[in-house]
Order: sequence, then C-alpha cells, then structure tokens
Amino acid sequence: MPLTPVSPMSSPPASDRDRVAFLKQLQAVSNRIHASDNLEEWQFGMADEICGLVHADRMTLYEADASSQEIVSPVKTGLHKLRDIRLSVDERSIAGFVAARRQTLNLSNVYDAVELARIHPELKFHKGVDTFTGYRTREMLVVPLVVDQTMVGVLQLINHKGGGPFPAWVMEGVQELAQTLAVALKRRRQRSVPTMRTPIGHLLGDGLLTAAALEVAQRTARESGRELFSVLVQDHGLALPALGDALSRFYGVPYEAFKPSRLKPAELLRHLRRDFVESNRWVPIADSAERIVIVAIDPDHTRNSRMVSNVFSKRQVEYRVTTEIEFKRFVTDLFGEAGSFESMSELLSELQDGDEDASSVNDAKAAADNELVRLLNRIIVEAYQQGASDIHIEPRPGSGKTFVRLRRDGVLMNYIEIPPSFRSALVARIKIMCDLDISERRKPQDGKIKFRKYGPLDIELRVATIPTAGGTEDVVMRILASGEPLPLDKIGLSSRNHQALLSCVEKPYGLFLVCGPTGSGKTTTLHSVLAHLNKPETKIWTAEDPVEITQEGLRQVQVNRKAGLDFVAVMRAFLRADPDIIMVGEMRDAETAGTGVEASLTGHLVMSTLHTNSAVESVIRLLDMGMDPFNFADALLGILAQRLARCLCKECKQPYEPDAAELSRLLDEYCAELKHTPAWRADAKAARQAVADEWQRAATEGEGRYTLYRAKGCAHCAETGYKGRIGLHELLVASDGVKALIQEKAKVPEILGAALAEGMRTLKMDGIEKVLQGHTDIAQVRAVCIK
Repeated sequence: MPLTPVSPMSSPPASDRDRVAFLKQLQAVSNRIHASDNLEEWQFGMADEICGLVHADRMTLYEADASSQEIVSPVKTGLHKLRDIRLSVDERSIAGFVAARRQTLNLSNVYDAVELARIHPELKFHKGVDTFTGYRTREMLVVPLVVDQTMVGVLQLINHKGGGPFPAWVMEGVQELAQTLAVALKRRRQRSVPTMRTPIGHLLGDGLLTAAALEVAQRTARESGRELFSVLVQDHGLALPALGDALSRFYGVPYEAFKPSRLKPAELLRHLRRDFVESNRWVPIADSAERIVIVAIDPDHTRNSRMVSNVFSKRQVEYRVTTEIEFKRFVTDLFGEAGSFESMSELLSELQDGDEDASSVNDAKAAADNELVRLLNRIIVEAYQQGASDIHIEPRPGSGKTFVRLRRDGVLMNYIEIPPSFRSALVARIKIMCDLDISERRKPQDGKIKFRKYGPLDIELRVATIPTAGGTEDVVMRILASGEPLPLDKIGLSSRNHQALLSCVEKPYGLFLVCGPTGSGKTTTLHSVLAHLNKPETKIWTAEDPVEITQEGLRQVQVNRKAGLDFVAVMRAFLRADPDIIMVGEMRDAETAGTGVEASLTGHLVMSTLHTNSAVESVIRLLDMGMDPFNFADALLGILAQRLARCLCKECKQPYEPDAAELSRLLDEYCAELKHTPAWRADAKAARQAVADEWQRAATEGEGRYTLYRAKGCAHCAETGYKGRIGLHELLVASDGVKALIQEKAKVPEILGAALAEGMRTLKMDGIEKVLQGHTDIAQVRAVCIK
C-alpha cells in the first residue's frame, strides 16, 4: 500500500541496530494482531505496545462500516463503558479525509489552519476532545487501511514523542503495520459479519450497524442480561423502524409498530392473562370477522407452537413481528401497568355473556353487577389519567361491538371495544350513576356523575345520552376536573395580548367577552382572569352551567333551569348582592346579553362567553340580538376570540430550516389577514415588506436563518408528535375608533380593518407567530382557524 507523506521528514534515520530491534518488535505486534479478531484488543490492549513501537503518545483505530460512508472507533467513557465515535468519510475531518482520499497525512501541528488549508480548504481539526480532556494534540500521523482496493479503516497516531513530525523510519514501520491491520480487519469482517439469514445480517448489510458496534452490544447484552436488540436501540441509537424492517425481512411477515391509539380487542383479551402473554411473547391486537392479527417477537416460533390456534380455534390468524421494546409497550397498553390494579382483560374475563336484547329490568340487574361496575370505573379512571376530555361510548346495532373512544388534545383516539352483550347494561350503569331513567331509550337525556361516590377520583362528568339507529344509545361523558385555574401568563397569550388584556379587565366597570366554539378554553381563560382579579377587597359572583373550576374567594352559583334559576334570574339576583365583578357562563339570548350590558353600565365589571367565530363577529352577533349600539359601545371593554391548537411534542419535535418558498407561503397567509387595513390598501407591497422585516427581527437566529419544527412522534406523545395544546388569541380592544364604528353599525371588514390598524392580531396571525416560535406547526393552525 503506497504512502504519500505530505510533510517533510525532519528527524534523522535510526541506526541499523535500532532498525533490527524495531523490525523484531513489529513482527511480534503483527503476530498478536493476526492471532486476534477483537478490535478492542487492538485499540486498548495493544495500544501501549504499538505506541511505544512507533514513538507515539496515543493511537486511535477506525473501522469502516458496511456502507463505507463512515468510519467508527470505540472509545472508553468509563471503566467498563464504551461508545462509538463516528466520522463521515469526507474532507471535514482529518481521519475522514484520509479515508476518502486514501492518502496518508503526517501533520506537524493540527492546530495550524494554514497547513490544513494547503491540504484541503474544508479540512479541520475537531478540538472538542482536547477541550474536554485538557490533552493537547500536536503531531498526527494518519494512515488509510486498504486491502484489495477496499478501504477498511484508518490508523491514527498522535504526538511524536521525539517532537516534530513522525520521521521516515517510523513511516516505513507504520506502512507494514497498516498492511497487517488492513488484512486483519478484512478477515475479522468476513468472520464476524452474520449472513443475511439473520436480522443482524440485514442491519449490517444495510450499513445501519458495524461489526465493532455489534461486538460491544453483544458484550453489553451478556454482562447486563438484556436483550441484544434492546441494547442496540437504547445504547447505540438504532432506530426502531430500521430494526422492525430487518425483522420483517427475516421473518417474512409485516412489521407492526406500536401505536397507542389502537382499539383494544376486548373480546380477545378476555381469554388471556398478562403473565401468559409475557411468557409466550405474543398478543392479539386486532379482531375482525375475517381474521385475528397476532403480533409476536418471534412469529416462526409462535406459529410452530400452535398455541394461538389452541386459544383461538377455528379463526384465521395473521402474524406480524415487532421489537422487544415495542412488545412491552403493547402489553402495557392492553393490560395496564404491571403491578397496578386489575387489568382490563381480567375485568372482561369475569363478565358473563348474556342476551344483548335483554329488557330494562335485566339491564338494571346487569348494571349492578360488580364486574361491570369495576369495568366502567376503570374506563373513567384511565381516561382521566391519560388526560382525556371526553369519553365516547358508541354501541353498534345487531351483533356489533361497542366501541369506546377518548378525546385527547382535541382529537378522538381509539381506546377499547366491548362485546355486544354488555352494551345495554353499560349504558344502564351510566344512567344509574347520574340518576337518569334507564327505561327511557327514545329521548336524549342529560345528567352529571359525581365520581367521588363511585371511584378514587374527585371529578365530575357531564353525561349526554342520545338514541341512535338500530335501537342503541350513544353516551358522551365530558370530564370536568375540579382544579385550580391556570395563571394568566400560562394560557399562551402573546406579550402584546397579555398587556392589552390586563388593561381591559383591570378597569372598574364594563363588559368583557370571550368567544369561540365549544371546547376552545373560554371558561378556563375567564377563570384565569378572575384568579388575577380575585382579591380580598373584591366581591366576585359567577353563574355557571356547570361549575367546572372552583376558586376560593369566588361565590359561584350553579344554574338550575328546572327550578327556574337561569342566567337572567341569577344575574338579577347578583345585582342585589353588592357585586364588584360578575361572570356569566354564557350569553345565549338577548335578555341575558341585555342584562349584562345594563349591569356593566351601572358600575360593575361583567364577563361572559359567546359561541362566535371571531372577536369582530361577536360585535355583529350582539347587535343582531337587539343590543342598543350606543349602550353596547359604551359598555364594551374588549372581546377575546380563542382557539386551541395542538402543541408539538417538546421531547421529539424536529428542527429544520425552511426554504424561501415555505417562508413566502407563510408570509402570504399572514398578510392575507391585512387586506382590510388602510396601510395594505395604500401600498400592499410595502405593508408585506414591513411584516417580513418584523419577522426578521423577532423570529430568526444568527445570520437571518429561521428555525421551524415538525412533528415526529415518541413514547412521550403516544407516537403522535403532539403533546398538549396552546391557545391562539384574537383580542379586540374597544378603542374610541372601534366604539365609533360600533355605534355606526359598521360592517365586519370595517371594524376588522380598524382593529388591525391599531395592532390587533387575528387568530390566524397569532397562530403563525406561534409557528415561528416553534410551539406548533401550520397544519394545526389551519385546522382550527377556518373562515
């Protein structure tokens, strides 16, 4: 293998006696290398001997991976811990350059940027290790290891003990040593690489794993008692989809990734126990009229054992493979956490099959059955623990199963399926818990469950039953968690909106409204405002239906229409009870709205909600209800429109730099909201550039570069890429200009243009700003900010 030194040899040649001794030592080292296939033995066990032979201070041996795109070296990070250093085969590092060009480098000073630039403009010495350890690298001799025209590795010698670049006689010796190592690395690869008849062989063949990393992982697995693939994923960064693909090709069946939103096949789980599933390493994940889907760690063994056919006789079975890590997630998702209270399958297995067309009398008897009670309690507890806002129970007619779905972060996700024979008893049990008529199946009914009477949680559930086709009833339960209000600075308000909101609500009297669709967080926002205003010297009355959030110091009233206690009646009572602040759950009609305006004009701060799409549309809605425009304009302080968008998961969101086209589309979408402003009508191009300049100042990093984020998915966010929600806001402040337009009964575009000119941001604009800040993505903003 020819060596091409690029620096002059400054040291004199050694004596003949030294040469003979050197060659003897070199032959002994070569013999030891040929006697071992262990890269770590060469790297660590023989390092002192090799360094002493060539008068070097340190040595690093890199091995090329299967794709020859990277070189890898094991390094010690502790007494018994190793990790891999990976370098790309390119000109961005010294060892990578040598591997790419197959050219020896003999450098007298790796910190000399001029010397490196003469070799290649992009060549750099990475000083991170020196900085971290305090060790100072000076000279470096780096040699490619090539055999049969194939680059198999790189040998790197650091710091010549004699000072200056490594001399010519060392270069000659290193040439022979490099030839020995190259042949040994090739032989090692041929001996140690498994064939494609194993999953490991596929990983090595795809370049996703090196023989050196495999050696380390195998030793770690032996010493720790862990499964090899788990070590590769958790310690060596192997991606689960890549491992799943290798397993799929090896076993010849599809790979099944873990998805937490999968519907649980309760009918199949009734026949299985957790310990049985864990010991046999397979579990059913789907059930249909055509087949059962079984996911297994070793599908061949599971199929040959005939265990599945014995448990599920006369059923067609489809096998899929999964990883060890994901199999444990499947088991936990289907059976619950190990050691927790009884699993869903245990509850279902204790239920006795019955007639799905039973009478209401039988329903009542079945609804009192202890196993069914525990099953429903378990559904509610798990829904609360998973952060669900709603539980949807959806029976199918005939012999169809009952599906249970949970709404989390505004999105419905599958939870479990229940055998058809229990659907009537399950609905009856819910009706009993909220004191509804179990014999009435033809009309919708509403009720409330105080779950503290039945389970371990102090929560309430608002229940609605609705008759559906086929003689069944759907049930939707909204979880009303009693808790403390969010601080005002935690609800996602921009700094401008936060300051403007405080200036509105801290006034002694007037009308402040929060609008948006059901489930957009209106009540949460109002209670955050009330918490900010809740002081010992302030009397606050609230009328709510229902009372969802409780606060000490507030006097809260539950509306009861059956008793004649509606919003109007409660508000009139409040006016006789010396209030400072009145909060009304909703302005549903003209009478409620009129009473609220009157109360605000008589020296009270009144807050309420509206079901409208935007802040400006709320003005028109109230005027259409018959509000006097002059009184309404005088009373109005501000209107906050609100939406909830899903947040990107903070644990796994992926940063990326958007291209010019994507930024231009975002800018166009943002500026489309400004078309009614005077500045836009006067000079649209200048107005657009002004927005771009503002973004450049506020949302870029470094040299004018933007960083956006996209969803990925991890165990923390249930593989969805999203976790939690953030508020998008549109705050219309009732300035003098806006009040004048209200008194004139101006149209929506006129009021909107005036508000935007004064600095208001629409819901879409606020959402795009939160995209630029990395909280969410534009798809989620578009999903909730529709016209």
